[in-house]
Amino acid sequence: MGNEPAGRTTGHRCMLRWFALACACAATHLAVTLPAFAQSADGYPQKPVRVYVPYGPGGVGDLTMRLLADQLSRELKQSFVIENRPGAGGIVAMTEVLRAPADGLTLGEMGNGQSISMSLFSKLPYDVLNDFTQVSVAASFEMLLAVPDSSPYKTLGDLVDAARKSPGKLNLGAINPGSTQNLSAHLFQQVTGADYTIVPYRTTPDLVTALLRGDVDLAFDFYAALQPVIGPGKVRIIATSARSAIPCSRRCGPHRKAASRATLSPVGTASRCAAALRPISSLC
Repeated sequence: MGNEPAGRTTGHRCMLRWFALACACAATHLAVTLPAFAQSADGYPQKPVRVYVPYGPGGVGDLTMRLLADQLSRELKQSFVIENRPGAGGIVAMTEVLRAPADGLTLGEMGNGQSISMSLFSKLPYDVLNDFTQVSVAASFEMLLAVPDSSPYKTLGDLVDAARKSPGKLNLGAINPGSTQNLSAHLFQQVTGADYTIVPYRTTPDLVTALLRGDVDLAFDFYAALQPVIGPGKVRIIATSARSAIPCSRRCGPHRKAASRATLSPVGTASRCAAALRPISSLC
């Protein structure tokens, strides 16, 4: 600390610590999963396929899977139907996938929230590692911290200092508990040592509406969810967990956002269903 530039506040030091932790754990990896197949998949899929999404309509997880479903429908000449089952850290959606016949006609979106659930809940109705076959990683996203454009807080240090001076006064919005956004809010609070009132919202559109109305002072979500409302009179981006810069808007300042995507080979399955899905179940 002895070589710290003059004027560097404790809030700024906490900001750097939060960036380091967020870069390590806040990116969401959206994976298509399915039960281990027990039968042949000639002509797959012969019927419409249901895709269970553990998030509400309008969020980045939902929009990603809708794009992917359109892509799969075009390539495989069959309907892929989105079924939204938000809440409980993804348990509801993953349970639906687990209960379905192992015929490849039921798929699910598995985000890192499902992995996080293993540490949040003492007992789950499934084993994330053994009950599902991972087909691919469809996309990954970085976390953004946003404020209303009218907010008096111009930097992350401003937010931290204000929260420390008035504990619990600032409302911090994020979608449902167990989500990456919600856990990022708790991580931010823990690392900065500042006390916020964390307000959970069921869906991303609900959160964005609250941010635009000023019901919350700051909020965590992904770039794809916030991009339409970034700009004068709407939303300003204070910080991000990413490392490579892109121009959000002229009023965003030197903030960063990155997206990386990769396709993974299915684990423990030789099914033609997985083989048919794997080459096209990524938005790369």
